[in-house]
Amino acid sequence: MARYVFGFLVALTLVLGASRASANGFETWAAIVVAGDYRAHSGAPSEVFDNGRRDIAKALVNLGFGPSHIKTFSVRPETDMETNPLPSDIQRIDTEFQRLARYSSGGCFLYFTSHGAPQGILIGQNLVAPNVIAEIVNDACADRMTVVVVSACFSGVFIPALRTENRMILTAARPDRTSFGCGEANMYTFFDQCFLESIPQSRDFPALAVNVQNCVAQREVAEMATPPSEPQVSIGFNISQSLSAYSFAGN
Repeated sequence: MARYVFGFLVALTLVLGASRASANGFETWAAIVVAGDYRAHSGAPSEVFDNGRRDIAKALVNLGFGPSHIKTFSVRPETDMETNPLPSDIQRIDTEFQRLARYSSGGCFLYFTSHGAPQGILIGQNLVAPNVIAEIVNDACADRMTVVVVSACFSGVFIPALRTENRMILTAARPDRTSFGCGEANMYTFFDQCFLESIPQSRDFPALAVNVQNCVAQREVAEMATPPSEPQVSIGFNISQSLSAYSFAGN
């Protein structure tokens, strides 16, 4: 009898452990992943941003985000019949993210990958300024815990507009620097690839930011890409105290 009781307790422990790993809090977050262009830096067609968009969304599911709480956006949605993204139109992005946030009780996650300029990020045919993205986040998430990732040249310009005590912001470059890897032959941008590769080595988003910074620096040295992009991170005081409770599933 004692043997059966012990076996039951072991099985119950395993089930509860698995439940805690899968229910790490991210399942209630609202998340969007946006590919803002379909062209390489040369102007030729490229899948580099859509590759990032598709695989980052998959990575979020593996981390514990609920699939029904994730929306992805593409400039050429008709080319991806597997994941069926929505069109990368800033008004559509705003509307859909507002809807997701209303029906999600947790935090917010936004990831943008595209070309950038000192004035903002390219989404479709429009160069979208940091204050526009900040308004979208403010309206949808208010004071909720929020992580925003901007993968683009000069993306450090987004930090002042987005910074609050309840937000973490990670950008692919300083405000005055380009990022790298948006050629026709690239699978991902350097930053997007480092984001994906660093997830298994990271316990949570703050650790992921450090690992991505190190990964990008090493890749740029190896590729002799200069000047270094120097990805930037800003973590508000409130969220710095809270994000440690949201460990990545499986890590």
